[in-house]
Amino acid sequence: MKNNKLKYTRNIGIVAHIDAGKTTTTERILYYSGINHKIGEVHEGNTTMDWMEQEQERGITITSAATRCIWNYGKKKYNINIIDTPGHVDFTVEVERSLRVLDGMVVLFSAVEGVEPQSETVWKQANNYKIPRIGYINKMDRKGSNYFKVCKEIKNKLICNIVILQIPIIKNEVFIGIIDVINKKYIIWKEENYGMEYYKKSIPKENINIYKKYKKKLLEILSEYDDNIMNDYLENKKIKKKKIISIIRKQTYKLNLVPILCGSSFKNKGVQTLLDAICMYLPSPLNTKKIFGININNNKECLIKPSINYPYCSLAFKIMINKYFGKLIFFRVYSGKLKVGDYIYNVRTKKKERISRMYQIHADKNIPIKKILAGDIFAGVGIKNIKTGDTLCDEKYPILLENINFPNPVMGIAIEPKYKKDIDKLNLALNKITEEDPTFHVKLDNKTGQIIISGMGELHLEIIIDRIKREFNIEINKGNPKVEYKERIIKEIKHREIYKKQTGGRGKFADILFTIGPYEKKGLKFINKVKGGNIPKEFITSIEKGFYYSMKMGPLLGYEIESMKIVLLDGSYHSVDSDTLSFEIVAKNGYKNAIKKTNPIILEPIMNLEVICKNDIIGNIISDINKRRGVVKNIIDKKNDKIIKAIVPLSEMFGYITVLRTLSSGRAVSNMSFSHYSILPENITNKLLENK
Repeated sequence: MKNNKLKYTRNIGIVAHIDAGKTTTTERILYYSGINHKIGEVHEGNTTMDWMEQEQERGITITSAATRCIWNYGKKKYNINIIDTPGHVDFTVEVERSLRVLDGMVVLFSAVEGVEPQSETVWKQANNYKIPRIGYINKMDRKGSNYFKVCKEIKNKLICNIVILQIPIIKNEVFIGIIDVINKKYIIWKEENYGMEYYKKSIPKENINIYKKYKKKLLEILSEYDDNIMNDYLENKKIKKKKIISIIRKQTYKLNLVPILCGSSFKNKGVQTLLDAICMYLPSPLNTKKIFGININNNKECLIKPSINYPYCSLAFKIMINKYFGKLIFFRVYSGKLKVGDYIYNVRTKKKERISRMYQIHADKNIPIKKILAGDIFAGVGIKNIKTGDTLCDEKYPILLENINFPNPVMGIAIEPKYKKDIDKLNLALNKITEEDPTFHVKLDNKTGQIIISGMGELHLEIIIDRIKREFNIEINKGNPKVEYKERIIKEIKHREIYKKQTGGRGKFADILFTIGPYEKKGLKFINKVKGGNIPKEFITSIEKGFYYSMKMGPLLGYEIESMKIVLLDGSYHSVDSDTLSFEIVAKNGYKNAIKKTNPIILEPIMNLEVICKNDIIGNIISDINKRRGVVKNIIDKKNDKIIKAIVPLSEMFGYITVLRTLSSGRAVSNMSFSHYSILPENITNKLLENK
């Protein structure tokens, strides 16, 4: 029975470019599955999944919301955990951490706009995590929709093999229904009851040829993956539906095929068949990719099996501050089981903590539950010291799962409370938001005393400031956005640092010899080569800690050092005067004195820019991109438009939307996302250093 529970569980995400209809589709799923008794609409600001005030006002998804529904398919009840993720590039971290815990996903495309920039970004992220997926071409009711053109774009732009399982029927520019290619049926939805009922009929004569064409294509594609189907197809034998579905499912799991469906979620057509496809073609926790961890006891890699008979192991993939419960932690359970009141072990902190309450999440509503099993997604309360990406497991079987990597912020703003009495409240608010959002950073500018908040873009920071005002009732003064530069070491040097202080009584002493230099990966690489006990082991950790915190402040402009390698070669200590603090201080002093000799340079964030415009204004837009130190990489034709793809330094892009609006008379739109860090030109570096 427990295996059956896993067999009929689906952990899926719904992802897409902004405004492709993710939230609308999720609302329909909740309605048809009986979770909601009224359909929420994005344009009315009353959706279940977009529950934040900012989401309802702006009509966009900001946080990844989780919910669960039950869908009856093939006389079986399927438990479907759904995560509805943001489409705006500033909130890509929400997509990233959701993908980490999903078994399958539905990628939505607009039948009018086709494959858009964020669709490509999410697709690449899903490839990295090896997540099977279904394509759902939405908005078939819209004027200008072109299903087969979008299918071609998916295949060519996203470089994947697709299988078209549904054909839209459009009469007099009205989306009527679909042809089910596998079942040879014509499906029509009843509009009087919001599409709750639908009928399966024989395919009309005028549509039989297009059905035959795509059934033939489907069998030809499947023949490449199964010899039996190939033989039956060549011999013109009838191929059973179960066999076709089985091959599609198997090859979808292996990432060889992407089933394509269509509909109009807003017009209540196609969502039930999408739910059927989720049950048919997306994997359960039993069929998903293998999950490995590191056994802390022997430092060896081990397979984590999705079964309640194995020790408990889960990943904390999201933290949310809830006004009623405090810190709400979202978990994906990979193995074992957990009851309310049980203790779980945090591998990072090496401490065990008690789960006081557990909830099944339905957007912002929480349903208490007493236990959870392998394959579940749930939220827990009671763990104090926890971060996104922590592994929680059985203390007797400590397993470390791969952490979630988050991009660094690229933009900062100086803020201060309008009234001095609110400074403590502001610090508390910032601490809570930092716990929730790993891409949101807070630091104090040592020169000005200002609080600098950093994030992934202007909208990201705008939403956070708005949250501070609404959720914490703090009025904020803010400065202009600033670029978050980074600093990098170029040259390796050797340095000796001695810290000696005598003030009467017990003094302070620490002595270290080290090399400091570049490192090809992000972060600090610390290597201890001290021999003969010249520095006791208990002080080594303090030395590493001193260098780690020193990296936050670069020598040129005070920006973070991107990466650094420290090799601790030798040193000495005093049996009375040496302590952990002395060795932490000597590391910090050694960093300050040595870092200036490593030929440090400044790095700037480079953004991917995509501009969609008419042909007659393309010259002006390219000229403006060139003035901004941008490089045009490609120009693509799309219907009557041109798509300009370029990379541009973030520092040159403030106020770009206003300029673009002027250049194009409001006829062009742009999209920007982080690409990489690059060396800042010398002349601009010198200007920044002059104004330091």
